[in-house]
Amino acid sequence: MLGVTERIVYSTASGRMCPRCGWPQTDCRCAATLAEGREPVGKITAKLRLEKRASGRSITVIDGLPDNPAFLADTAKELKRACGTGGSVAERSVELQGDQRERLRDLLSRKGWRVKG
Repeated sequence: MLGVTERIVYSTASGRMCPRCGWPQTDCRCAATLAEGREPVGKITAKLRLEKRASGRSITVIDGLPDNPAFLADTAKELKRACGTGGSVAERSVELQGDQRERLRDLLSRKGWRVKG
């Protein structure tokens, strides 16, 4: 056809993503060690911080998460439900309304994540 340019509509270049850790399965941080019963080497480290908006409202930001939109959306949904608050997904982070740091430390450590902040 004339005038038609090729473009990639779908690509499997990065392959499938691990549903547990959110990394590509070729570079999965949990698969190799879970079979052996050990702690994952590349464990997710969630960094918690409290930010104040111009309106005076505070939000809790969970930063340092894998760059996987599906993983972030599922994580945000789970954390919003557990904290009983609203929130949103940003680039490599999840934002929750209010100061939820104490509750999140417990929730994330039970998931097996390292928590800083």
